[in-house]
Amino acid sequence: MYGVGLALAVVIGVSLGFFGGGGSILTVPLLVYVFALPAKQAIASSLLVVAAASASGAIQHWRLGNVRLPTAALFGSAGIAGAYVGGRAAAFVDGALLLLLFAMMMLLTAAAMWRGRRAATATATGGRASLRLAVQGAAVGLFTGLVGAGGGFLIVPALALWAGLPMPAAVGTSLVVIVANALAGYAGYAAHVSIDLRLVATIAVTAIAGSFAGARLAQRVDPASLRKAFAGFVLAMAAFVLVRETPTWIDAARTALPRSGGQLAFVLLVLAAGVAAGRASRGGAAEPFAETPYEQGAGI
Repeated sequence: MYGVGLALAVVIGVSLGFFGGGGSILTVPLLVYVFALPAKQAIASSLLVVAAASASGAIQHWRLGNVRLPTAALFGSAGIAGAYVGGRAAAFVDGALLLLLFAMMMLLTAAAMWRGRRAATATATGGRASLRLAVQGAAVGLFTGLVGAGGGFLIVPALALWAGLPMPAAVGTSLVVIVANALAGYAGYAAHVSIDLRLVATIAVTAIAGSFAGARLAQRVDPASLRKAFAGFVLAMAAFVLVRETPTWIDAARTALPRSGGQLAFVLLVLAAGVAAGRASRGGAAEPFAETPYEQGAGI
């Protein structure tokens, strides 16, 4: 199974390079169902893979001048706090329930990939925009810290809408934010979960190598149709996780109903925060725009 896992890590990397993100949403299922890691260990490991993959993309965007550090600091500082809290809070949430929340994240990611990225027009400036960025940063960070996915599909439109960044800068800046959030989330998990760093490094290096192949492939194949096909695959994986983990969590909940009820309430609150952040980041006028390799890297 180890060889199969590495082959799938290449697929994740190719999807990162081809679609400009979204592929790392498959890292947690890969670690859970192929490498047989417990849910929390898989999520903690995924956070490091996400950080490494995002850092690779951020370096490329930095060289292109697409990173706005002041904006990244504002959004990222709130995100770091949220991600660390999410990572620590995961200690008190059942692993199966975390995977169910992750499946919800996959559904949101699939929907975002199906639509494609959209260019937003800023609708607020000054203090109001900064406050909204900070609030959304904290919400996205909390989501990232809990489930181990970057949330770029939420960050990019927020930076474009409320920080007024052009789309390439929003993408590049989002990658810096994702790196910070993922590392903060891992720090939260590290307090109660240990991981196999060798396995994480192997998957991360394999995925990054695959991303370069994906970027080259993007020059030759129409991304729109394949993006929708990949979104369908992510949707199918989300359905698989839901079908697989729902009975497991229900069985566990029956033995500790009060505790499980509190966990469920917390997870629903986090999910609501993520959905609200997504709606807020798309609150302005938006027009579809063509994806190009120059704009790749978000949605991780």
